[in-house]
Amino acid sequence: MSKEAPAPARSPAISPVESVSASGQELQEYSQLRERYLRTTNALASAAHDLKTPLAILNGYVEVLQSEKLGGLNERQREVLRDMRSNGQRLQRYIQDFLSFSVLETGQLKMRFDPGNINTCLSEVCRLWSPRFQERGLALYFLANEKVHEFAFDAPKVERIISNLLENASKFTPAGGTVWLHAEPYVWERRAVSKPPVSQERRRRPLSQPNSVKISVSDTGPGIPPEYHLEIFDDFFRLPTNEKCEGMGLGLAIARRLVHGMGGKIWVESEPGTGCRFSFIIPVKPPAGESEGKQ
Repeated sequence: MSKEAPAPARSPAISPVESVSASGQELQEYSQLRERYLRTTNALASAAHDLKTPLAILNGYVEVLQSEKLGGLNERQREVLRDMRSNGQRLQRYIQDFLSFSVLETGQLKMRFDPGNINTCLSEVCRLWSPRFQERGLALYFLANEKVHEFAFDAPKVERIISNLLENASKFTPAGGTVWLHAEPYVWERRAVSKPPVSQERRRRPLSQPNSVKISVSDTGPGIPPEYHLEIFDDFFRLPTNEKCEGMGLGLAIARRLVHGMGGKIWVESEPGTGCRFSFIIPVKPPAGESEGKQ
């Protein structure tokens, strides 16, 4: 005699009132968590800010000792001071990264778009980073692109993005490697929001003139597996193979936020063993709601 399959259990019916109440409760819990998160972020940022002054004083004393104005040094003392200065600068970068992250996370950072030459901006960043690349046995190349014309952008923010990408490249590219910095006009075909169908004659024609600038940083490092191409831009994320490397995993996250703040887009192209190419696009016209020279 065959047995009948038991009837599936019915889930209790949820009334519209209960659904609305549950949604309201979830929204309230989210708001409370968000508020607590922002308070914690601000508290940590305040602590990091308080560390800047004593650290600057310590770094200043190290520089004075290295200058030997207070007396001569032997080679062992010079080596110790070099290590102290290197670690002081590293701690200073950590503090600056966290301060930048907290400002971006709390929405306090404002963009300022002024007409400028992107080639001049990138050349200055390369000049500042060249000594560090030489110390690590790396070659850094940048060739100005005359096809990139003057447009309005936030130069300090672009410099910060490039610096973060160059630091990332210098950190993971082995000695003897090469890093390239490149800028070019770019036609950015944005994906339009779905709208009702329109006639063939009224459809938007493909862009024929560049509407943005694409900036890329390429290296000859170990590369990044495809499954991590999105995660590497997350806050405090580090690749499993790089967990012992220095840094808090904020460099690329800060770069992503700054690019998005300028109305742009950032991504990476890479395969293991083939190096990386980080690219970002910034429009030649400031985003809606922003104007040239506006803070």
